[in-house]
Amino acid sequence: MRQIRQSALLVLALLYTGAACASELQVRIGYLAHLPPRGPLLSNVIPEPLDAGRRGAELAIADSNSTGRFLKQSYSLESAESDDAAAVLAAAEQQHQAGIRLFVVNAPAATLRQLSQRLPDSLLLNAGSADDGLRRAHCLGNVLHTLPSRAMLADALAQFLAVRKWTRWLLVTGSTEDDIAYADALKRAAKRFGHRIVAEKPWSFDTDQRRSAQAEMPLFTQASEYDVVLVADERGDFGEYLPYNTWYPRPVAGTQGLSPTAWHKTVETFGAAQLQKRFEALAGRWMNDRDFAAWMAVRSVAAAVTKQRAAEPQGIRHLLLNEQLPLDGFKGRKLSFRPWNGELRQPIPLVHPRALVSTSPQDGFLHPSNEMDSLGYDRPEVSCDLAETAN
Repeated sequence: MRQIRQSALLVLALLYTGAACASELQVRIGYLAHLPPRGPLLSNVIPEPLDAGRRGAELAIADSNSTGRFLKQSYSLESAESDDAAAVLAAAEQQHQAGIRLFVVNAPAATLRQLSQRLPDSLLLNAGSADDGLRRAHCLGNVLHTLPSRAMLADALAQFLAVRKWTRWLLVTGSTEDDIAYADALKRAAKRFGHRIVAEKPWSFDTDQRRSAQAEMPLFTQASEYDVVLVADERGDFGEYLPYNTWYPRPVAGTQGLSPTAWHKTVETFGAAQLQKRFEALAGRWMNDRDFAAWMAVRSVAAAVTKQRAAEPQGIRHLLLNEQLPLDGFKGRKLSFRPWNGELRQPIPLVHPRALVSTSPQDGFLHPSNEMDSLGYDRPEVSCDLAETAN
């Protein structure tokens, strides 16, 4: 009798476990990274971590599961990374065939557009491209953005420089397409916030800056008197050698010097220090902007899944675009996605390598509905409206 009773209890336990597992919501998320070769660097800078982005997504999966187990939700991540766009597209199609409809993408704009076309019934969260065109004129209906655009970054910096009354800029621009795009964002910000570019100089030297910075930089930065040097050098070819080598003793800002970014080690308030510690324990390094964007993408999905109790991509998109779901990003304000272009509203830290200097939007830069919309493209400036297709 005792053995029969024990057997019956075991059967009941197995049935209960099976029922519990059957009722658990499985949320599968794909992580796609296209990391094209960056090309030879003229300076010996610290390279971008090869796992930037993926580590943030992994931490977000762990965070989501820590609360999801109480809600009968289970999150998993399937990653595919390559320096070849065709390989990433093939991996995306394989994940799609396996049933995944939610993707975090760390890729250039061109690859993101291809993924958007290949996965029309899926929701993609852009954690790798700062391209302004994706937020202004070429919005993709199934893509939301957690990485700030170049326009957001430039506006954040321009607001701070306006507060400091550093209104005369010398703009130094690199030769890559990304450098030119960043410079265009700075020009837009200068016009928007009342700055004047006294001179713009393209950097075309191909020498090793470790040997020639002291000789070339002071002469190169000769111009009408300026308050600050703005640099557009996303790859890091020469910008690190501008501070302390300018013709006038002036600060340097932009991609080097004082830099606007989505995230940095020096962000510690509003619970950010705890996020930093969890990330460092997982990855063994500091969290960067791609990591934060990927973390925010997964956590946005998890918040929507919790609210609608389903992992259906169109339902998640609807919730996020209709601003029904304030999100916590450890930045002191509730975050939300702009319904016109799908970009995440978020404060932008302004940092130098070892300290947080300020956070934009700056005090006094007002907006009729949300001060964070003073950064980046506002509704009247874009030709798309994703909210119309979310209803």
